[in-house]
Amino acid sequence: MLAGALYTRRVLTIDQVKIGYGDRVVIEELSLDVAAGEGVALRGPNGIGKSTVLRCVAGLLEPAGGAVRVDGEPVDERRGSFRRTVAALLDPPAWYPGLSAQEHLSLVRLANAPVGADWFAEGELAERLGVTGFADAGPGSLSSGQRQRLALAMVLDRPSRLLLLDEPERHLDREGRETVAMLIGEYLGRGGAALLASHDPTVTAGCEIIELSTDWADE
Repeated sequence: MLAGALYTRRVLTIDQVKIGYGDRVVIEELSLDVAAGEGVALRGPNGIGKSTVLRCVAGLLEPAGGAVRVDGEPVDERRGSFRRTVAALLDPPAWYPGLSAQEHLSLVRLANAPVGADWFAEGELAERLGVTGFADAGPGSLSSGQRQRLALAMVLDRPSRLLLLDEPERHLDREGRETVAMLIGEYLGRGGAALLASHDPTVTAGCEIIELSTDWADE
């Protein structure tokens, strides 16, 4: 998984990436590869840069140094092929107050049509994540756990090859975390790759763990 390993179907390459906040460097050099069918979970103390790494991979931030490539190409959120490859849940989604939970999911399917038969079937994720229990409710009336379930269903309903998740377990009970772990496993089984920031052992059970610490930074 770490740099130097050879994979024939490498999806994500992080090459000597430097993460910092202002003049403070928290990660001096991070290199790793994630191949198709593999999941990697980043762990470490708050402020070490886990979420920032994910945002750099998603094309939302520029790293302070180094390079990130997806399918061998530099990250570029403006490129259509990049947006079709990467699905990310890093921040709360932009909810549409006039749409129900089910209508949010229908909009995702419509925007990504046609969805192949090899992907999650329409309605499957809503059922497995419990969204069907509040399908007619608007996001403003949902609990934080219900909104997290809906957000996870939305990001997984969208066909992709690289899944980015920042603490997907937040606001979920044990059953919800177990369901998310199973869905990530199925995503990897479909040939996808995943990069997570998570400390939850249930969610990350099928992932390679990368511990980030101040040892990654210059002392």
